[in-house]
Amino acid sequence: MAAFPYVGFIDGKPIAHIGVTTRPGCKEARAARFVVMPEYQGIGVGVKFLEAVCQLWLDRNNHYGRSMRTTITTSHPGLAVSLRRSPKWRQYATQMHGNNKENSRKSIMASSAKKSWDSALAGFGGHFRATQGFRYYGEKGAC
Repeated sequence: MAAFPYVGFIDGKPIAHIGVTTRPGCKEARAARFVVMPEYQGIGVGVKFLEAVCQLWLDRNNHYGRSMRTTITTSHPGLAVSLRRSPKWRQYATQMHGNNKENSRKSIMASSAKKSWDSALAGFGGHFRATQGFRYYGEKGAC
């Protein structure tokens, strides 16, 4: 499945990128690889760009000519706060990662068997990371 790329520009300079793909059956779109250049992070331009792309898909302005809500999953705390505060988005999922050290150890050992580096030098992460899923409902925020 291919993603459709979108690039946001300010004064001819690319400042944001997002790829949008569809879930099976073209019932919903999924935003992935959302990137905002560091000098433009935290001022709201990224969220405005994301919402503009999501609104295009909701308004049938996509390759399928179908109205689709868009989901995005993020572990970025600032983005999660912005989406949670907006009436255009609804949070539908959250999950904590990083609490299973045994799975991390097994993964590191399996990788070291395939590579030339020493797994004894690898760490286990050691931090929790919350991933949060959001769905875009649009300008009116209607469900």
